[in-house]
Amino acid sequence: MNETVTGNLHVANDVLADMVGNAALECYGVVGMAAPSAADGIAKLLPASRLRRGVIVTATETGVHVDLYVIIEYGTNINTVSQNLIDAVTFALTEYARVPLDGVEVHVQGVKVRK
Repeated sequence: MNETVTGNLHVANDVLADMVGNAALECYGVVGMAAPSAADGIAKLLPASRLRRGVIVTATETGVHVDLYVIIEYGTNINTVSQNLIDAVTFALTEYARVPLDGVEVHVQGVKVRK
């Protein structure tokens, strides 16, 4: 299909959040997603069906800003895992969704031993 179709494409933030959540869980060293607000100070691991809750997608003037709340596997380098997350999310959003990216922030909510 080589035809160009005129018009605008709007992708919902929930769809982008699902894409980001799936890309994040494929990264080595990520045990799971965490709730963005840990009111009691304990990060709770979210089930795979709630990937979207660990991701906040915000539309800005320059593009899409993503905040990731993750739990990292014990024994992995937090900086390396965070950079891999940023790279994976950037690739997913720019190549698959073709949305301009304003930034990606990784918030490590906890460290857990993988079972």
